[in-house]
Amino acid sequence: MDQGPSKGLHDVSLMSHDRRLQGRPRLCSDCGLCDSFLRPQMAETCLFVRNRADEIEQRLHGRLRNPGDEMRFGIYREQTIARMRRPVADAQWSGMITTLASRLLERGEVEAVILTGTNPGTRFQPVPVLARTTMEVRACVGNKPSFSPNLGLLDQVREAGIRRLAVVGTSCQVQMLRQAQAQLGLEHLDLIGIPCSDNVTHEDQQFFLATISRSPATVVHYEFMQDFSLWLRHEDGHIERVNYIDFPMDQLQGIFPSACLSCFDYPNALSDITIGYMGAPLGWQWVLARTARGVELLDLLRPDLEVRPVSAAGDRTRGMPRYIQMLAKRPAKPPKLIRQLIAFLQRHRGPRGLEFARAIIEMKLLRNYTHVREKFPQLEARIVPYHVYQSIAPYTQEYAAVFGRAPGERAIADQV
Repeated sequence: MDQGPSKGLHDVSLMSHDRRLQGRPRLCSDCGLCDSFLRPQMAETCLFVRNRADEIEQRLHGRLRNPGDEMRFGIYREQTIARMRRPVADAQWSGMITTLASRLLERGEVEAVILTGTNPGTRFQPVPVLARTTMEVRACVGNKPSFSPNLGLLDQVREAGIRRLAVVGTSCQVQMLRQAQAQLGLEHLDLIGIPCSDNVTHEDQQFFLATISRSPATVVHYEFMQDFSLWLRHEDGHIERVNYIDFPMDQLQGIFPSACLSCFDYPNALSDITIGYMGAPLGWQWVLARTARGVELLDLLRPDLEVRPVSAAGDRTRGMPRYIQMLAKRPAKPPKLIRQLIAFLQRHRGPRGLEFARAIIEMKLLRNYTHVREKFPQLEARIVPYHVYQSIAPYTQEYAAVFGRAPGERAIADQV
């Protein structure tokens, strides 16, 4: 295969020395803030200059996170498992976000919605969209798992005199908006968060599909699922499943952006409402209403939802020591029969429901903390938020045994 990651297999992509990102912090997720009138506030706003999640939580909720699941999931007032009774065609899941954004416009609660569309003539290449009608919202249906500098549209928002705005955003975009909210000049802002991890450039996303799928050109949607496999839906409707254990990580290492590997907000904890899938059974969505406004947004959807109680099964902690060892040295790919057995055990005995969400979030925190400590140790005190150390504290002994130093010793001492 001639095509490869945007940089070498042992490097990380989308650093700020890339041409378009010159003048930005060394870590950059291309959220779009620096393409807007807010660029002069970048140093006070960018979470990769300084993560201010604790300050924002205090302003937003009047407190920091409670021990337990809030350390992993973020502060929330209500969580539920739900799906649309009548799914939206071509939606990523059942279409809750599309329906909510459309409803806000229909009811006149907002004048516009910032969200991500698809570049004409492509299937997954993202393009920022300022939607003023429900038709424009519905045209953006579906998953675009690549960087989209949506906050660059804030100039259009200001020029159009829009005062009531909704944004469907990734974690970094939401954090930027929360920090800069006083400078936006808006009367009202709704933040609808999507769980976000390991976005890539569009070129690397195409390389990922070419590496993973038997027919990359016919993939119309894909998602990392709760059964420890990647589901890829093709043009003819059939689903191709690739077990996580079968991923050729030796080929994929170079596609992951350094900013995503230095982010600690997979559950998009500073939004009004987060709508994803991690804590839900297959076919359902996991919803966290975080603010009073988030509960109101959930209320707008309730008449159209099927709901079921949250649940959890399995024990995530059993696999964590092995995972920590893999962070230090990835083992050789096991033989096919062994991989099939591992996939079976993960699917039938691994963590499920909320326990799956806890497992995935803790794994991301451990992985990203290790990345920052190894690649950007001078930034740790500024970009690793307080809740990371408390979330991974149960694995301190195993981590220290593998890496020779417990995570966050200095940072924890500084907070006491």
